Amino acid sequence: MKILEQVKKDGVKFVSLQITDLLGVVKEIVIPVEELENTLKNGVWFDGSSVEGFARIQESDLFLKPDPATYSIVPWLKENGKTARFICDIYGADGKPFAGDPRFVLKKAIEEAAKMGFEYNIGPEMEFYLFRKDEKARTIPMDYGSYFDLSSHEGYRVIKEIITALKNFGITVEASHHEVGQGQYEIDFNYGPALQIADKLLTLKYTVKKIAQMHGLHATFMPKPIKGAAGSGMHIHQSLFDIKTARNLFHDETDKYKLSKIAYNFIAAQMKFIKAMCAILCPTVNSYKRLISGFEAPVYITWASMNRSSLIRVPKWFKQKPKSARIELRCADPTCNPYLAFAIMLKAGLDGIKNNLKPPKPLEDNVFQFDDKGLASVNIDMLPTSLWEALHELKKNKLLQEALGDHLFKKYIDIKTREWDEFKTQVTSWEIDKYLDIF
Repeated sequence: MKILEQVKKDGVKFVSLQITDLLGVVKEIVIPVEELENTLKNGVWFDGSSVEGFARIQESDLFLKPDPATYSIVPWLKENGKTARFICDIYGADGKPFAGDPRFVLKKAIEEAAKMGFEYNIGPEMEFYLFRKDEKARTIPMDYGSYFDLSSHEGYRVIKEIITALKNFGITVEASHHEVGQGQYEIDFNYGPALQIADKLLTLKYTVKKIAQMHGLHATFMPKPIKGAAGSGMHIHQSLFDIKTARNLFHDETDKYKLSKIAYNFIAAQMKFIKAMCAILCPTVNSYKRLISGFEAPVYITWASMNRSSLIRVPKWFKQKPKSARIELRCADPTCNPYLAFAIMLKAGLDGIKNNLKPPKPLEDNVFQFDDKGLASVNIDMLPTSLWEALHELKKNKLLQEALGDHLFKKYIDIKTREWDEFKTQVTSWEIDKYLDIF
């Protein structure tokens, strides 16, 4: 195998085999390099019942099989020899792909698109906060900069190390900059096929957290870690390409918005299914603290070109970049499992193409400035305001259940319902301050 030759050439001594659980949290098994050849052929066993959302105890025998395309050297693990990293697929004891593997769910959606002649391309914009480690106040920003401000010396050094590490993982960063919030940053990397980008997103989160830790900082992708401050989102640019010709199928030079019929089908479907999709795209209780007016996060189910209050935005198309036609979904946040997020986004879009769905008229006005009468006049619907509302929509959505598969769908609903039930029992400091002395 060529990969074994490369591993030997690189002087690798250990191998980190990585997967994600249902919630998108990275898990790993470390093996000595001498076990890699057998692992590539036969996989390595692990107890699936111990991983969130995977399998019941009586069905717990699962196997990891490394994807050679994800091979890279972990830049910060050099003690006692180099460590390589592979992202893995999960199989059952019968040798078939495990239905609860989020990566497999995305592969199924990609296969459906391929049969229709499409390649699904993604470009995410990932935001996060860097906090100083403090036992009493866990959300002290690393700096006090704002949008596009020059980073502090410390911030520049940390971001530079992150970019260098990502390059080691084969990820080319297009840009990084300070975001609106104090201590908030964004990193953007090259647009590409959905599976590759999902793998890269996991690597980015893994890298950001590790590098921050090495500098005595805490990195978080939590959507709303500070009350009254900008939330961390994950805007997702997306388009379909023709598999044979590599032509961008979202582009039509004759259209006002430079969008094709297929692109409009995609927009219409994602608007139709977005309430249920939010349970996957905005998967935590905290996610809905971000989806409020006043912080550029979408609240209303609208689409437009330049309007940044819209759920779906159509970025301006440049003739110098003929493949750049795309649509941007703006409600997702970095806590989502990227494999599941991209799978349901694609599944919804394909349904729109199959059924020739048509979106409502675009709304270029700032929706946040509308009063109730204005909203009623244009018949605008709203995104869910809580995880519970989103789960209610997901439970009754047959298309997304099909996309996730029966096993994973039921597990996800169960885990997230328990999360909501746990949240309901909490008594917050806001409630104490608001009610204790009044009543």
